Amino acid sequence: MASLYSGASKIVDKVIKKKGTIKSLVIESDFENKKILYALVCETLKYKKIIDEILEQTDLLKLEKQLKLSFALVLVYEFLFGHGLKCGGKFKQCISRNKSSLNSALARIKIREKVSSNADLLSTKTKVAGSIPRYVRVNLLLTSIRDVVQHFKNEGYNMLEIPQDLLKKERKSFHMDEDIPDVIVFPPATDLHNHPLYLKGHIILQDKASCLPAHVLDPPPGSHVIDACAAPGNKTSHLASRMNNKGKIHAFDTDSHRLSTMKKLMTTAGVSCVTMRNMSFLKVDPSAEEYNDVEYIVLDPSCSGSGIVNRMDHLTDDEKGDDFQRRLDSLSQFQLTALLHALSFPSVKKVVYSTCSVHRQENEDVVKQALSKSQGEFELSPIMAAWTNRGLPVFPGAERCIRASPEVNQTNGFFVALFTRKEVDSEHTNGSVTNLDQVNVHTESCHNEEKISPLKRKMMKNSSKKNKKQKLDMALEDGDKLDKNKLKQDEVCDVTLNKKCNVK
Repeated sequence: MASLYSGASKIVDKVIKKKGTIKSLVIESDFENKKILYALVCETLKYKKIIDEILEQTDLLKLEKQLKLSFALVLVYEFLFGHGLKCGGKFKQCISRNKSSLNSALARIKIREKVSSNADLLSTKTKVAGSIPRYVRVNLLLTSIRDVVQHFKNEGYNMLEIPQDLLKKERKSFHMDEDIPDVIVFPPATDLHNHPLYLKGHIILQDKASCLPAHVLDPPPGSHVIDACAAPGNKTSHLASRMNNKGKIHAFDTDSHRLSTMKKLMTTAGVSCVTMRNMSFLKVDPSAEEYNDVEYIVLDPSCSGSGIVNRMDHLTDDEKGDDFQRRLDSLSQFQLTALLHALSFPSVKKVVYSTCSVHRQENEDVVKQALSKSQGEFELSPIMAAWTNRGLPVFPGAERCIRASPEVNQTNGFFVALFTRKEVDSEHTNGSVTNLDQVNVHTESCHNEEKISPLKRKMMKNSSKKNKKQKLDMALEDGDKLDKNKLKQDEVCDVTLNKKCNVK
């Protein structure tokens, strides 16, 4: 176990020093059992602020000079909050000599905070992160929703009709997502990394929020599309799935390592309509002949990543002070530049702008400036009318954007806006609004969407659940692969969706 503690402490040290993400550092580690290592690092960082206070109260690092901070964090976590120290030797002795003072310090903190359990000491953000479901996107290039659902049923999974029951049921349960038809929802602790459907590329492990950009853009088969900041490729493969591999996707990214990962994903997922280039989107010439037919662009640029909670990188984020503000200033300027570049493509009809940030400066403020600088060529299109979590009301029409959050939507934090060229015919601006079986289309006017109250949105969503289930049942019984046209939504405004935030 000493090697586990040593490996975890090295990763904790690098994460604190911003030398990598938890996930990437665990993958690079020589320690064989990555799952156990990842869990120990995450749990240690969850309790870091509390352990820091305990270390200060007990003077442990002064009393035990052979202990480095990162190693002490791991050992104290395991002793006070984990399963107890499993190692022997001098490091266990360091903790054993101080166990009384360590326990006393923890007890004092609990009394001060008026809590009885260790978990109650965690921040709300950390607790919410542990309750986000496991989202699975069905790759329609290789399989169908019907076949995937049946596969899980054959494995003993229980398909729930009422989503609210998910967290109350046993681990082997799931339900269909209410907003995105090719997404299935499992309990938070569900681990599918070694599942045969995942290994074969039939399912993609992708947070629901990360599915929103492709769902909103919804390019039809045969389209020419740009994914401006594409790697590692989850959103790109989602676009290809919706396009049924027909058309062309130009994918750009500056990170060659992430593009290499993306290439493997495209192969596994059966994607054949993508051309990948290791270059900055800002260097792409909009007037070049090869982009004459590009009508759809997804722009998910580098951002602060402040909305991402399920990767646990938020555990070491410091969002205070001048350094952080300077970073936000730099990011938002880059985001605006990239968005204006996307809007400059001569044939583009729709541009989806998205971030995994919660900050207005990277979201509504960027959108507002882009609208102003586009000189009236583009407007915001209303999206997902039943989605209650809207853009912050900082300019007229901001409610046409959507936000996602762990507290409200049980996803990572996200922001999405859809820009539409004004001269595009209205039947195209409603793009991705049809339904699962091409029957009755909801006729609520998109142009009145901004007048819909939150209460009415909730009523609209509730009233559509029964119809959605009926259509899903029809699709499952039919047994055909759900094609592009069957994947459309009910609401006329439902034109619906990681930073380059490393969760593409």
